[in-house]
Amino acid sequence: MSNISSELSERRGSARLAAALESLRPYQWLKNTLVFVPLAAAHRLGEPPLLLRALQAFAAFSLCASAVYLLNDLWDAAADRMHPHKRLRPIASGRLPRSAALVLAAALLAATLAAAWPLGAAAGAALGAYLALMLAYTLRLKAIVLLDALTLAGGYALRVLGGGLAVAIIPSARLLAFCIFLFFSLALVKRYAELALLRLRDGPATHARAYLLEDQEFIVALGTSCGALSVLVLALYMSSETVARLYSRAGFIWLTCVLLLYWISHMWLMAHRGRMTDDPLVFALKDRMSAALIVLMGATAWLAV
Repeated sequence: MSNISSELSERRGSARLAAALESLRPYQWLKNTLVFVPLAAAHRLGEPPLLLRALQAFAAFSLCASAVYLLNDLWDAAADRMHPHKRLRPIASGRLPRSAALVLAAALLAATLAAAWPLGAAAGAALGAYLALMLAYTLRLKAIVLLDALTLAGGYALRVLGGGLAVAIIPSARLLAFCIFLFFSLALVKRYAELALLRLRDGPATHARAYLLEDQEFIVALGTSCGALSVLVLALYMSSETVARLYSRAGFIWLTCVLLLYWISHMWLMAHRGRMTDDPLVFALKDRMSAALIVLMGATAWLAV
């Protein structure tokens, strides 16, 4: 009997550990690779000391993001249980106890501080601003139409800024504007996709947080416009003297603008057809067309160098 109890205890422990790891959403850490953008834009990825600091920034933002995901899931547990997909999350489904989630979130925040401490005050301030913004999003801002999407876009821009400050390379205003327009568009496509998904279940009464079904046309117009603006900002950057100095074959880099425009349009089309059931960046990892376009954008940038 004791062997059976021991085996059941081990299984519960393993299941709880798996639920804890799932709640950290490690697949979302891909977003934190934005901290490497300033280093890559300056063509200094090959410098080991700077690359190490960028890796530290990546670790700090990843730990911080996972803590925020836990706190967000704790706050949203009741609402998540009513959602067709989010009800399966570890906290909403009861696979991860609330007390364990709170302890884990506190440990992650302590680890975030330890990882960020060597990066200096400026990078730490950017990380602190990111944490404050995401907590405000969790507690209030995500319930405010448009401000929720703009907050998410600001979070992406802070990743870029934090990565730049960690290696003492200040991102240009154009780079930050590009990030805000692009990720505002992707945040809106996420809301649009949620409405499209919930429409099948709730019909005309559909709403995704503060967005209503009748908002879909407005979301499409605003989101696609911001996506196009991000391409325009990138094109303006491509015509600058900085690009002429950094790229020996700058003509290739213009193909990146065309490919980016294609990708943004593709993402919106997939959301319009109801095929986007995940976070846009997670969907892009699974979508063959998106993967091909991302590889081609990387190839054109490499050819330009």
